[in-house]
Amino acid sequence: MLLNGSEIVVECLKEQGVDTVFGYPGGCILNIYDALYKHSDEIRHVLTSHEQGAAHAADGYARATGRVGVCMATSGPGATNLVTGIATAYMDSVPVVAITANVSLPLLGKDSFQEVDIAGVTMPITKHGYIVKKVEDLAPTIRKAFEIAKNGRPGPVIVDITKDVTAAVCEYTPAEVKEKERPVKYTEQDIEKVISYIKASKKPFIYLGGGAVMSEASEEVATFTELIDAPVCDTLMGKGAFDGKSERYTGMIGMHGTKASNLGVSKCDLLIALGARFSDRVLGNPKKFAEGAKIIHMDIDAAEINKNVRSDAALIGDLKTTLITLNEKLEKIGKQDHSDWMAEVKALREKYPLKYDTDRLSCPYVMEELDRITNGEALITTDVGQHQMWAAQYYKYTKPRTFLSSGGLGTMGYGLGACIGAQLGQPDKICVNIAGDGCFRMNMNELATASRYNIPIVQIVINNHVLGMVRQWQTLFYGQRYSQTVLNDSVDFCKVAEGLGCAAIRVTTKEEVAPAIEKAISLKRPVLIECMIPEDDKVFPMVPAGAPISDVFDGDDI
Repeated sequence: MLLNGSEIVVECLKEQGVDTVFGYPGGCILNIYDALYKHSDEIRHVLTSHEQGAAHAADGYARATGRVGVCMATSGPGATNLVTGIATAYMDSVPVVAITANVSLPLLGKDSFQEVDIAGVTMPITKHGYIVKKVEDLAPTIRKAFEIAKNGRPGPVIVDITKDVTAAVCEYTPAEVKEKERPVKYTEQDIEKVISYIKASKKPFIYLGGGAVMSEASEEVATFTELIDAPVCDTLMGKGAFDGKSERYTGMIGMHGTKASNLGVSKCDLLIALGARFSDRVLGNPKKFAEGAKIIHMDIDAAEINKNVRSDAALIGDLKTTLITLNEKLEKIGKQDHSDWMAEVKALREKYPLKYDTDRLSCPYVMEELDRITNGEALITTDVGQHQMWAAQYYKYTKPRTFLSSGGLGTMGYGLGACIGAQLGQPDKICVNIAGDGCFRMNMNELATASRYNIPIVQIVINNHVLGMVRQWQTLFYGQRYSQTVLNDSVDFCKVAEGLGCAAIRVTTKEEVAPAIEKAISLKRPVLIECMIPEDDKVFPMVPAGAPISDVFDGDDI
């Protein structure tokens, strides 16, 4: 059938099973928006307050559902406003397709009004970027973009379309969507080498990353841990891939990891990394990381093997597929018994529990109450900083895709847009965004998006009137010189929320926390809860930058 380029875009989105897109219109993308208008009963478009919010919402939708998220923007500043969200998705391996429109072909390269080479701008932060200059190339390009975004190590792809292509007409033929690929690139010898290390180990430890979430490998991970009888720690991105209430779980590893995880990994004789990339926030000092251990690394991306840490054995491929094969072989061998090691790790957990001042209102208390009230079933998004670490430490995640946070890029302002996207992708979930007052200022305009569509999210602002994590570093390492980190001004977040069409509750005592959370959930509309906490609350445990993770300390050690 003959269709114009804009109609082809919509048909391709429908073909890929897309039901929601996030975006903001403008001159060059008007034709596509006109086509969306005609198909509004098939594809829901969510108008965000800013294009960055659209990118974060598409990211949150993708993380919460496991499907490809889609965002749209017009040329020039519309497209460049997506960049931070695209980079966030890239660093955390999130499948997003960003569709932008550019000036018409005859105007390209002439510094035309609102012209930007967005494919060039985003080249370092996308898996691939396209600029479509012929309408005949449009459908194949969009299909390829979705394939690239979801296959292998997931990530964002940008499709930039010149305006004349969105109006040009050509023949369109529907095509079947290809299933997600689950490739493996290891040999039988590689598997046998891994098994030999597992059999020889007396003190194995599993280090779990975001790849376990992305590959839907939670069941296989649980089986694997039982077969090799090992404790489990996770990264920020790996939260929920393993049951956070399990006796085997020791908490997060790294800069703000638990003492049990950091000291346990430092004592183990075999470290098994599942879908994790050994980031600097995990390693501390890479030369001192797990010094006495053999290292097995399983990851879908061959480029991650031996990049930051030298491994003794590696299995390159989709983690779920890999663990299915490995578990079958281990089951034939029989379960390992490491009861002495498990008892040693349990003793570390009991000796070094997470703790905080329980006599007053604090973010850890808010997170524990939120966990209790929602029975650990909520979907939590966060911004970046102290509140992010407290949310990772004190809410117990038992299922994958229930903790969404910007890990690799550390994007302030990520959480609210992501929470909107997550709630639209998982409408039966209670969706809560945890933000600090500094982060909330970045994208709080997206409350207008939540109120416009009556999206029932709960926005918790942990307000200490400072940039908390930066201030913590200034306190500990910069002689208490608080350069540009004090936010003690007259901004009233409750009034802002009400002005943007949301309900608002201010909490100043512990006793007010539970009623506020319960009321916010019951209202079934967007609600802001502002929690006032002291400016000098600190996230512990902590490892100084570049120090071995065994140097982990907490408030008792200072």
